[in-house]
Amino acid sequence: MRKILLPIIIISSSISAQIPAGYYDGTAGLTGYALKSKLHDIISAKNINWNYGDLTNYYNQTDLDTYYDHDASNTTLLLDIYSEIPTGPDAYEYTTANIIGSAGSEGLGWNREHMMPQSTFYSNYPMYSDLFYIVPTDARINQLRSNYPYGIAGATTFYTFTNTSRIGNSAIPNSVYTGRVYEPINEFKGDVARSLLYFAVRYEGKLGTFNFNNNANPASDTNPLDGTEERSFDPAYLTMLLQWNAQDPVSQREIDRNNSVYTIQKNRNPFIDNPAWVNTIWGQIPDSVAPQAPANLAVTQNSAYFATLSWAPSTDTDVIGYKIYQNGTLVASTKGTSISIDHLTPSTAYNYTIKAYDSGYLLSPDSNIASTTTLATDIYAKDLFVSKYLEGTSNNKGLEITNKTGHPVNLSDYRLSIQFPSGSNYYFPDPYELEGTVQNNEAFVVLNPNANFSCFTINQAKLVTAAPQMTFSGSQYLELRYKSSTVDAIGVSNTNNSSVLGNISLYRKTNINQPTTTFNISEWDSYASDYCQNLGTLSASDVILAEKDFKIYPNPVNENIFVSGKTEDIKSAQILDFSGKVIYTEKNPFKNKKNISVQNLSTGSYLLKLDEKVYQFLKK
Repeated sequence: MRKILLPIIIISSSISAQIPAGYYDGTAGLTGYALKSKLHDIISAKNINWNYGDLTNYYNQTDLDTYYDHDASNTTLLLDIYSEIPTGPDAYEYTTANIIGSAGSEGLGWNREHMMPQSTFYSNYPMYSDLFYIVPTDARINQLRSNYPYGIAGATTFYTFTNTSRIGNSAIPNSVYTGRVYEPINEFKGDVARSLLYFAVRYEGKLGTFNFNNNANPASDTNPLDGTEERSFDPAYLTMLLQWNAQDPVSQREIDRNNSVYTIQKNRNPFIDNPAWVNTIWGQIPDSVAPQAPANLAVTQNSAYFATLSWAPSTDTDVIGYKIYQNGTLVASTKGTSISIDHLTPSTAYNYTIKAYDSGYLLSPDSNIASTTTLATDIYAKDLFVSKYLEGTSNNKGLEITNKTGHPVNLSDYRLSIQFPSGSNYYFPDPYELEGTVQNNEAFVVLNPNANFSCFTINQAKLVTAAPQMTFSGSQYLELRYKSSTVDAIGVSNTNNSSVLGNISLYRKTNINQPTTTFNISEWDSYASDYCQNLGTLSASDVILAEKDFKIYPNPVNENIFVSGKTEDIKSAQILDFSGKVIYTEKNPFKNKKNISVQNLSTGSYLLKLDEKVYQFLKK
């Protein structure tokens, strides 16, 4: 179509695009992957994840074509980047009513296109319904594009479409991939690049769990992700995206769409708001020198189900993270200098080493080895558990999840699953993946975005989603999972649970501090439908316990270990070794003093147990 509104040429480093005041606070002065991580934190917090089925109607707000030979009076026709002809009449046009499942030729209808193919993230929520990279496109082109990457098409053309976009063999410079690519027209290459780069920022922390390019034959692997959380894409593919971002500047259409999606999802695409950030993040040139090894790796807390490690950082300034190896196997990575490794087995020996990695993904030598043996038992929960279940009027659906594991928990590997009936059988739709971190002794809430509780709002919830898992009616079986393993269960599988879970709020009894894979209604207190008091907060008994936390010092200790806090109420102090053997016991230890003598202990690591609280310390 004939274009009416021209693209905006980027002169300054930022575009005025109705960015909420303070939205990008904390980004000033940041560069490289530190900026990327900060942007991830910003655009991942408090956003609303809708159901995939909701997107069709939302396109009437985000994707109407008022930019080419239509003006603002057009309120019905969709803008399809796969068929749009900027210089003349389109071959066909659609309204949202023309949605279809598949098509044998162009022009028959449209459907929802995942610009980052859904096979990348196994069709799981929240990725499955993120408006920033799911757009309305012609059904036939969508179908033929399949899960091929966007790219530069070479001499061999398999399909050419009405707006001259085409599918051909890959000619991405320096890429090992030689399979098929879909090349959009120049008008929308920047739109595509900024959408994919948004994906890399929004889902940082999960990219390594996605279906990335680790194929034994990379020439045929269609996914351009490389498994890294920071760089995100294969270098050759990333170079192409940066070129597309530069050659096709942000247009008014993208600015308007960014603002519209913000009203719906409550997050933004930072590369539309500030296109210069693309090069600020990915434009650095890494060196070719591997970093120095981190030093002084130690186990600072030991438990039955977790161990906390800390270390001195590598001295190299370009280090961006650390990889943690358990018995020689990579188990985690972090940007910090401490981490809790969980889901361990009680009474089991573990050896840990750390490697630093830099912006060029060069690895340092191994750190020293830190060894530990987990305790046989401890006072902590072995995993997260569902502490409240709310099945109320209409969309009043909520779950509260509590962490009493004794350490912060990264939620990226946790998910909610729900079971629906299908005739006489039952099935699990694709799960909803949790994200973020939950601190020890913290409870958080997952809420349906259309919930209207009298005593709790969606702004108070940590996670808000209309994924199938938060549309339960009281008859379904729900699970909290860690990866593919069931952690906690609500209801009974392959059963209609409405007699137990329908129109009711269930609160886990205060004496229940462990998850269970077998639902037992006796563990729960029942309240009326829509009851939501104290949602997202610890119970009174939990608060009392939290207030009894103490600090021990110095650590490491030479002769006397001191304890600060309300110590006069402590009835018993015990010192244990890491096998759980009690070495020393003292009743009412702080009746007339604030310290415990440890001068007779041999050098090593020990546990100080104050009533039911356990603290690790090192004896010099």
